[in-house]
Amino acid sequence: MTTQTTGAVISQADEGEHRWFAGGGLHIWKARAEETGGAFHAFIDHLTKGKMTPLHMHPDADDSMYVIDGEILYQANGEQHVVGAGGFVSSMRGTPHAFMVTSETATVFCFQTPGAGQAFYLEASDAVAAGDEHTGSVDIPRLQEAAAHNGASVQFLGPPPFDKD
Repeated sequence: MTTQTTGAVISQADEGEHRWFAGGGLHIWKARAEETGGAFHAFIDHLTKGKMTPLHMHPDADDSMYVIDGEILYQANGEQHVVGAGGFVSSMRGTPHAFMVTSETATVFCFQTPGAGQAFYLEASDAVAAGDEHTGSVDIPRLQEAAAHNGASVQFLGPPPFDKD
């Protein structure tokens, strides 16, 4: 369980709500917007090879990722970059971006400022039940529906911009 003290949010390695994201991946929530006074939200995302996002942008949030392990191909404003363990990416609000996992697995720490964008991620995910072995496969209609309800959080601009070798 995440601990809140005056002016601090503390989440140990084994703490945080686990959620299967309809876009693929297992999210472990480390800080919710309501815990940070709306300043940000943060989660760890466990991903598998080939997971990719559609080209999208966040009109009212800065979207950042730190790659803990593995490798991703990240596109921002039409330029692609390979980002490995220890790498960091940040797309400022309104910047079109997408990513694809190129290693067998990848773990990334994701955070957005401000935290209002968490509504999209929560609507597009399901809590993990004990013993659940769901794979978190991509559900584009669900992502589109969650985006339509949370347009200020995320806007889809097109399909993933990556070659499907």
